[in-house]
Amino acid sequence: MTADSLEGAVQPTAGHVLSLKHPALFTEDGGQMPCPRKDARPLLAIDENNNEWTEPLEQTEQESATDSLRPFYDGKCVFVTGGTGFLGKVLIEKLLRACEGLRTIYILLRPKRGLTSEQRYREFVRHPVFDRLRSKTPQLLEKLVCVGGDISLPLLGLTERDHRTLLEQVHIVFHVAATVRFNEGLIEAALLNTIGTKRLLDLCDSMRQLQSLVHVSTAYSNPCRTKVDEVVYPPPMDPDQFMQCIQLLPGDVINAIAGKLQGTHPNTYTLTKSITEQLVAQYADRLPLCIVRPSIVTGAVAEPYPGWIDNVYGITGIMMEIGRGTISSIMCDERCTMDVIPVDIVCNTLIAAAWENAQKITTPVRVYNCTSGQVNGIKWHEYGRITQQCAVRNPTKYVMLYPGFRFRTNRLMHKLVELLLHFLPAYLFDVLMRAQGAKPIMAKIAKRFQKAADTGEYFAMHEWTFRNDNLLGLGNRVRRDRAGSDFRCDVGGLDWAAYIENYMLGIRRFVLKDELDSMGQARVKIQRLLWLKRLLQLGALLLLYYVCGLLFRMQRV
Repeated sequence: MTADSLEGAVQPTAGHVLSLKHPALFTEDGGQMPCPRKDARPLLAIDENNNEWTEPLEQTEQESATDSLRPFYDGKCVFVTGGTGFLGKVLIEKLLRACEGLRTIYILLRPKRGLTSEQRYREFVRHPVFDRLRSKTPQLLEKLVCVGGDISLPLLGLTERDHRTLLEQVHIVFHVAATVRFNEGLIEAALLNTIGTKRLLDLCDSMRQLQSLVHVSTAYSNPCRTKVDEVVYPPPMDPDQFMQCIQLLPGDVINAIAGKLQGTHPNTYTLTKSITEQLVAQYADRLPLCIVRPSIVTGAVAEPYPGWIDNVYGITGIMMEIGRGTISSIMCDERCTMDVIPVDIVCNTLIAAAWENAQKITTPVRVYNCTSGQVNGIKWHEYGRITQQCAVRNPTKYVMLYPGFRFRTNRLMHKLVELLLHFLPAYLFDVLMRAQGAKPIMAKIAKRFQKAADTGEYFAMHEWTFRNDNLLGLGNRVRRDRAGSDFRCDVGGLDWAAYIENYMLGIRRFVLKDELDSMGQARVKIQRLLWLKRLLQLGALLLLYYVCGLLFRMQRV
């Protein structure tokens, strides 16, 4: 089955996913309709779900269509850190495919798992994310150049030759590299997220042709603020003092005071990202830079393929286990508006932000909150309901129990359900597997996803309001460009039901490696699991009836 075969199967097409909820403003094919008022403002209304509807401004002579976004990249050399990560791979694929005039993309690669940088590069270019390029325009992959190095090392661990090449050739930098593990130790998180960024900024400061530098942060860099504007807020401590502390103090001392340094931040990730933003802002008068803050990055709307995903981190792993029926309870306030943003929308924002930043450098540093909550929000309970429906409608052959779960805010009840419906079945499955001579894995999987759910609990129990003025302004400028339809920067027209179905199908295919030809078999299996669930429920009711009757008779005696 080809990589494109998913488009003609059960799920809606990308065009349906991007169907728009405001037909008065857009045509069916996504084209822009004229605004009824010339003085219309970007923010039109806020509906009952707290969604902000934006109305594109009518084009005037001063705001006529442009043709500069794609040409901006013609002949340019781009340097990408974090290129092998989920976001980095999609960014590089999009740059190669949509900005064919690019001259070179330099990718910083460190040795890892016993492989050299060059060996990892050879693996990287064979990744399925590049299947479309390999089949249609394989010559574009020749624009990729491996640069051996490590963001955590002085001078990024570059050779003298590579260092000189970057200083002389690079025009645009995308700094995507970071550790996104919420439970990362403070030393490791600081080394990669903060100190590594400082080293990159120093390198960029010497680049002779640099036109734009985009730093990828997170919308949750200021988790203690319920309303987050597109500005850099004062960090919990001075970046220079923080880096000196990490570099000079012994590791055991840092670990001992890590809790105090973390303060009100829920984890080391948001702490180091907050400090790093201030560090980046200090270079605003010396470098053409901007900051993009994505919220929770999820599977693709359309590119490189609808529903594309290649990891089980965060919400993706939770959705996968909902589909397999192994999760029955999640700590979450379902009344809150969640904030997820598809990976291809983030990549489009990065590409467009670099373009806009080169045209108009601002001080203080320009920040884009790349979020969905105030543009086209969805509540947790609605997202969960659609996810469960998709899990039943398009099951995987790896389903183990009939999908069904509940969001809970009562921790005691959650732990009780987790014990009875997560861990007890997992241990029973492992006993059966041992009896059959197989390796027991279910308890290990249950513990892993319990840990993942616990680390994300803070974000599922709180709600934030992210201002999006800069992002919406960028979206308007992109729409006025000839290439605008290829670089959507917001989710204003996203059909969540179609998107989530594609996302679940993407998890099924790209993560579980379960092709669509097994769908019939999986649907038969899930019907059997439904009958098993009903029989177990009936058995539980009969047992309860028997126990109650027994207690009643004992009381009468």
